[in-house]
Amino acid sequence: MFSTATYTERRKKLKELVGNGLIVLFGNDTVPINYRANEYPFRQDSTFLYYFGLDFPGLAATIDIDKNTETIYGNDSTLDDMVWTGPVPMLSDLAQGPGIKKVRKHAEIFKVIKDALAKGQKIHMLPPYRYENMIRLEDLSGIKRQDQSAMYSETLMLSVIEQRAVKSAEEVEEIEKALDISYKMYSHAMRRIKPGLEELELFGELQGFTQSHGKGVSFEMILSIDGERLHNHNRTNKMKSGDLLLIDSGAESLNYYASDITRTFPVKGKFTKKQKTIYEIVLSAQMAAIEAAKPGVKMKDLHLLAAEVIADGLISEGLMKGSTKDAVNAGAHALFFPHGLGHMMGLDVHDMENLNENYVGYDKTVKRSKQFGLNYLRLARELKPGFVFTVEPGIYFIPMLFENWKASNKHSEFINYDKTAEYMGFGGIRIEDDVLITKTGRKVLGKKPIPKSAAEIEEIMAARV
Repeated sequence: MFSTATYTERRKKLKELVGNGLIVLFGNDTVPINYRANEYPFRQDSTFLYYFGLDFPGLAATIDIDKNTETIYGNDSTLDDMVWTGPVPMLSDLAQGPGIKKVRKHAEIFKVIKDALAKGQKIHMLPPYRYENMIRLEDLSGIKRQDQSAMYSETLMLSVIEQRAVKSAEEVEEIEKALDISYKMYSHAMRRIKPGLEELELFGELQGFTQSHGKGVSFEMILSIDGERLHNHNRTNKMKSGDLLLIDSGAESLNYYASDITRTFPVKGKFTKKQKTIYEIVLSAQMAAIEAAKPGVKMKDLHLLAAEVIADGLISEGLMKGSTKDAVNAGAHALFFPHGLGHMMGLDVHDMENLNENYVGYDKTVKRSKQFGLNYLRLARELKPGFVFTVEPGIYFIPMLFENWKASNKHSEFINYDKTAEYMGFGGIRIEDDVLITKTGRKVLGKKPIPKSAAEIEEIMAARV
C-alpha cells in the first residue's frame, strides 16, 4: 500500500469531482476454478485499490459525499477460517491503512444503497465486470439486474478516469518496478531462445520471473513463432531456425502496477535480410511516434504517423505502392498494421478499460474511426502530462486477411499483391515500450532499457550458451 495520506487525498479529490450523492465501490471476491475450494488467484478491483489500497477479497466501500462519511464493508475472519489461512487482521485494523474510521458488515452495504434510493439520494456506481456483484446487489437489495444500470454513473466514471489517467510520481515508480521485472524476463529470453526450444518451456520460465519478483503477469503472455496472430495464446510450437519469436508480456509490481513490453527475436540469433528490413521499418515507426509524443498531441495523430512510416517503408520494398499519405488515408496500410498504436497503462495493463474504452481513450473532440485498423485504436485523445501509455506498432503477414483482400482486389492501387504473397509465412513483428508524458515531452520508462535495435539483439543472442 501507499501512505494513508495518498488514499485520503485521492478520495478527497474524487468527492470534489463527483460533487454530491453516494459513491458505491465494490471490491472483488474469490472465484472458483472448478470447485469452490480451488480458486483462481485473487486480484482486487483496480479502482478499489486506487482509493482504498486493501488487497483482500469480500470488501466494498461507500463514500457519502452529502454526509461526508466513508465506510468499508466486510466480514471478519472466523476461527474456522483462520485454521486454513492463518491470522488475518480485523476489518477495523485493515481500515486504518487507507484512513477509514467506519466499518460495517458486508451485507449492510445493500441496505445502505436501498435506503439511499428510498430517500432519493443520487447513487454513483461503476459498471460491474463481475456478475457476482450484480447478483449480490439483486439478492440483498431487491434491485433487479436489468434495473441496476440506472445507478451506473457517468459522472463517477469520468471522475475516476480523470484521476487515474494522470500518474503520480509514486505510481510511475511502481510501473518502473514492473518494468524491472520485464527487463529480467527479456534478458533471460534472449539467452534462451534457440532452435529446438519449446514455446511452452520458455513461457513457463518467463512466467516464473513475474511470480518471483511481483504479483504475476499483468495479462496472459503472448509468446509465439506465429506472430501474425495478434493475440495468440497457443504455445505448442517448437522453435525452428528461420523463425521469428514474438513475446508480448507484462508484469505487475507488488502494488499491482503493470508493465507491457513486446520484442521480436530471430530464433537462430541473427535476422535474415528480409526479416531485418521489416524489423527496421517497425522500429523506425515506433521511434518516430515516441519522438513526436508530447503534451497536446493526439494519440490518433501518432498512430497515423507510425502508419505513414510503415507504409513508406513497405513502398520502398515494393509491397505497397503509390502515395504514402493517400494509402494511409484510405486505410491500405492496415493489411500489414491492423491494430492501434497503443493504450493507457497503470493499475490495469489496458488501464480502466472496464470503465468503457470510449470514455478512457476518446473524448468529445476525438471520436472512434470506422476505418478497419484505425477503429481498433484504444487511445486516441490528446496526451497530457502524467499519462502512461504504450507505443507498439507492428507489421504482420496474415494469410486469411491477405486472401480476403486479394479476392476483392481491395486497395489494389496501393498494395502489390504479387510481392506481398512472397511474405506469407513470414509471421509478424511488433515492438512495444511504455511511455510517460512529461511537462515538456516524453520519457520511455524502464530504468534498464530492454534492447530493441537489431544490432543489440544479435549481439546479446550471439553470446548464448
